[in-house]
Amino acid sequence: MNVTLKAAQKIVDAAIQKAESLGIRVAVAVVDAGGHVILKARMDGLWFLTTDICEGKAYTAVALQRPTEQFVANVATPRPQFYTGLAALSDGKIIAAGGGIPIKQGDEIVGAVGISGGTPEQDIECATAGIATL
Repeated sequence: MNVTLKAAQKIVDAAIQKAESLGIRVAVAVVDAGGHVILKARMDGLWFLTTDICEGKAYTAVALQRPTEQFVANVATPRPQFYTGLAALSDGKIIAAGGGIPIKQGDEIVGAVGISGGTPEQDIECATAGIATL
């Protein structure tokens, strides 16, 4: 399975709906298995850099094949030099912040969603709501 534009739209819509229910504004990016953007959206009035941040979170989740909060806890925080090296090798695309979650079909990672705008916990909640639509 590939993440289609139609599936990405469902993810974005559900993530934004969840953000609205939490009383926050977010930016959402959905990427394919190669980290290429399928769809990206930003709620009205949100800081423009959040679109780059959510894309980085989605890219990080698919590139490292794990939720970004695991990367933060297990790699970036205990070994900041390793994180700095990864960020440099990826031209700054690797982001150490919660809110990026891989999209799986069975055991295969077929893409990822990244959310930016809330706390890490809120971003994760919105990403999880989006993925649940698949």
